[in-house]
Amino acid sequence: MSKINIQGINWDAKSSFQKGPSKAPNLIRKALYSDSMNLCTEFGTSIEHDNITDKGDFIINEYFDIETITRKNIESGSKLLTLGGDHSVTFPIIKAFNEHYPKLDILHIDAHADLYHDYEGDPYSHACPFARIMENGFAVKLVQVGVRTLNPHQASQAEKFNVEIHEMRNLDLNTIPKFTNPLYISLDMDGFDPAYAPGVSHHEPGGLTSRQVLDLIHGIDTEVVGADIVEYNPDRDFQDMTAYLAAKMMKELLGKLMGS
Repeated sequence: MSKINIQGINWDAKSSFQKGPSKAPNLIRKALYSDSMNLCTEFGTSIEHDNITDKGDFIINEYFDIETITRKNIESGSKLLTLGGDHSVTFPIIKAFNEHYPKLDILHIDAHADLYHDYEGDPYSHACPFARIMENGFAVKLVQVGVRTLNPHQASQAEKFNVEIHEMRNLDLNTIPKFTNPLYISLDMDGFDPAYAPGVSHHEPGGLTSRQVLDLIHGIDTEVVGADIVEYNPDRDFQDMTAYLAAKMMKELLGKLMGS
């Protein structure tokens, strides 16, 4: 089994609407390690394992410090789970991953495509990471699931970069393709319907159920080498519902990284 590192990225400076996700990593851990749940995945795999190391939280001063920190945390060939943070963290993370995985597939779960060329003049906004990833050739295949905010600009960007989008309005999880390259999973908590995840900055009704996302992740049959959980905004949460959902997803993603 590969070594797995966990890093928390305290960063929400690229959020376009509301700040708050920088507070998320420690609160996800608090939910995970509370007496409310045990530390086994749905397949009975314990995440209390010597090969899993939590590197703690990192306060970010400059955006591309995220790349430097990520590079250090994967330099020994370790897999990596990142707790964000707004979605802008994914681009510098993938930039670091590219050195180890020049042929990488990405599964992106989100209400938004995050393919803007720039947003409000910022090419590194949390609305832009997948445009940066694709224009740099950092992913062979990008598959997006749960999108329900696709506008003409992002649709044209998706066509330009050959992005495969599975929109919510006609979603059939059985049509999600098989991945052949090492896989990175980027989970934006607003991919879930707000009924399941009220603690996000952008409430977008009509989203995924928690069971749909779990089934999607459990059904992956290729090697998962990295993942992130982003856009949990504690300031918007209700009785820690979203923290506990993020903790559940953290546990199941760690199970996938462990190869189970």
